[in-house]
Amino acid sequence: MRMRLIARKPGTLGWRGVSIVPMLVMLACRAASPQGPAQRSPTPAAQRGAVGVEVVAQGLEHPWGLAILPDGRFLVTERPGRLRIVGRDGQLGSPVSGVPEVFARGQGGLLDVALDPGFATNQLIYLSFAEPGPAGTAGTAVAKGRLGQAGLTDVRVIYRQEPKMPGGGHYGSRLVFSNDGLLFVTQGDRMNFREQAQVLSSGLGKVVRITPDGSIPTDNPFLGRSDARPEIWSYGHRNVQAAALDPATGRLWTVEHGAAGGDELNHPEAGRNYGWPVITYGRNYDGRSIGEGTAKEGMEQPVYYWDPIIAPSGMVFYTGDAFAGWKGSILIGGLASNALVRLTLENGRVTSEERYLGELGERIRDVQQGADGLVYVITDESNGRLLRIRPR
Repeated sequence: MRMRLIARKPGTLGWRGVSIVPMLVMLACRAASPQGPAQRSPTPAAQRGAVGVEVVAQGLEHPWGLAILPDGRFLVTERPGRLRIVGRDGQLGSPVSGVPEVFARGQGGLLDVALDPGFATNQLIYLSFAEPGPAGTAGTAVAKGRLGQAGLTDVRVIYRQEPKMPGGGHYGSRLVFSNDGLLFVTQGDRMNFREQAQVLSSGLGKVVRITPDGSIPTDNPFLGRSDARPEIWSYGHRNVQAAALDPATGRLWTVEHGAAGGDELNHPEAGRNYGWPVITYGRNYDGRSIGEGTAKEGMEQPVYYWDPIIAPSGMVFYTGDAFAGWKGSILIGGLASNALVRLTLENGRVTSEERYLGELGERIRDVQQGADGLVYVITDESNGRLLRIRPR
């Protein structure tokens, strides 16, 4: 029988002031038994022409992250290291000054952008990026700064993934604020170092949870353990490039890249192990198996997986009224699938999958919902575009 954790208020302490959450997490993991098999995507064909598409802007160089400002303008990151403001009329502004130096190689560069929950009054934004280190190494990092007429000011790095590693692959990274104002940062295993996804003293292959100033929440699951990094929320992840908060439940959901097959939809919970690279529904690109199979005691099954892959990037829960029947759906960008993927959920289980935009033949890197209830996506191309998606 699988044991479930009961949510506790932040800062709740147990015996002698020590958080009891890690103890509960460990008990839950020991009580868990292999589940499965997980629910597999039926790989539906894309519905061509099912939605309307308008070009808002073009000429973006590999845009990666998208945020919509309260006045209807757009913040867009470009992987080479530029942050741009795109006007409501689609005009590209000059690159915003003050952006940290990035490691723009391979999959590295300037990645996600997120608005502070209090942006309307404090003008704070957050950027995730591949941060250069010594001897050609790099790691995922998060910086915050104030967006003003003169660019970004008061910029400082609030989180650094350690250790930094060589290579240009698997940085993650999405930024998601929880309802209590804490910040989830999704990351990758840095590609050639996948075994570290299971090592709690390493930041690789982890979802982390920090405060907006970079400090550690008092109820993080591994806080106080000498063998674990205190910022870790969940572990055993490969490369998480899609994440969003369910507004109905406040729960974090993610979609991570598999290898050849095995993209996963998860809802990471405190202290849980999501298996990579010990268990996976994917395989190496040369066809060899990975790890020990698809299930193991103490490791979580995905809610849903894709084989063949969609190569997920960007994600939002749709809450608007513009698209009939879409409210409550998850919208996910697909790179390899060249699609906007829509999942419907019921009681935490996927009940249907639909795909759109296949006729464009473009990699969908991020997806957001506007205040108008319409959907906005960016395409990961050398001449990338910001697109507005309307109902037919």
